[in-house]
Amino acid sequence: MAPPEDQATTAVSIIVPCYNEERTIGGLLQAILGQTVRQDDLEVIIADGGSTDDTRPVVQSFVEAHPDLRVRIVDNPARSIPAALNAAIAHARGGVVIRLDAHSAPRPDYVQRCLETLERTRAANAGGVWQIRPSRDTWIGRAIAVAAAHPLGAGDARYRVSGQEGSVDTVPFGAYPRSWLDRAGRFDEGLHSNEDYELNARIRRLGGVVWFSPAIQSEYLARGSLLELARQYARYGFWKARMLLRYPATLRWRQALPPLFVLSTAVLVGGSLVAAPAQMLLAIEWGAYGLILLLAALLQAIHRRSPSLIAGFPLAVATMHLCWGAAFWGGLLTGLPRRRPTGPE
Repeated sequence: MAPPEDQATTAVSIIVPCYNEERTIGGLLQAILGQTVRQDDLEVIIADGGSTDDTRPVVQSFVEAHPDLRVRIVDNPARSIPAALNAAIAHARGGVVIRLDAHSAPRPDYVQRCLETLERTRAANAGGVWQIRPSRDTWIGRAIAVAAAHPLGAGDARYRVSGQEGSVDTVPFGAYPRSWLDRAGRFDEGLHSNEDYELNARIRRLGGVVWFSPAIQSEYLARGSLLELARQYARYGFWKARMLLRYPATLRWRQALPPLFVLSTAVLVGGSLVAAPAQMLLAIEWGAYGLILLLAALLQAIHRRSPSLIAGFPLAVATMHLCWGAAFWGGLLTGLPRRRPTGPE
């Protein structure tokens, strides 16, 4: 739905889902304030899920200190990310809508690069590279950030490992021309994660192009502990399976490996209770897996001069793989009875 006709329009609406982000929301707003485009061309809409910390006072203090940047808070009673995004879009007046997260920090030229890329490519969505940073300056926090940007943890996702400019399946923090959002529909509130990927799948079905440009860069704060990482990747895996039930053709090899690894481990563990060959195969599989992780950890530790990565990197990658893979099967098996072919109109 387009913005009401009696409301003034602007060039860019930045929409932000938010819940209890008092530590990071101020940094995001400062990064938006420092964008190279004119402040008159920007508005920021924060969809808050009823934060119980000082998120709203932090935003209010920022607004009072910087009245020239238009910042609004709207309510998100559903307290889910896609619901927050849709609530923000409903209030957005920009010809281009850019999604950011409260724990992100776009580079100063982020908005400008997005607009230039959309103009040059005529894409339906444009995005770029995450420069992943630790949210906590601890040995495991630093290891998680390294793992999240490494091919073992990120696969071939260009927005995590960078790469050549071109058409891709999805990008984070996308910049959407409003016309394409109106054509493809809103974020699917039935998916509590992978909502970006699902919307981009619909856009690509309609003939739109999702464009990756390494010139578009933002910083993203990784989870700070293994428990937080486990919860994040379990959520990713569960909802990826639910999304793939609708769009099975979007499955990529890198997404299939963790579920297959978890499945083979479960089968071999069960088989090892009754057959010695299964024990041997299990030992070979996990021995090879552990060796790969250890070698990669050693290389990262040497390259970054950080010995703690020898322990932290394998722990982080294994947490990502196992939680993603196990939750994928949970999402798949519980989602089969309610499968539907496409997302919302």
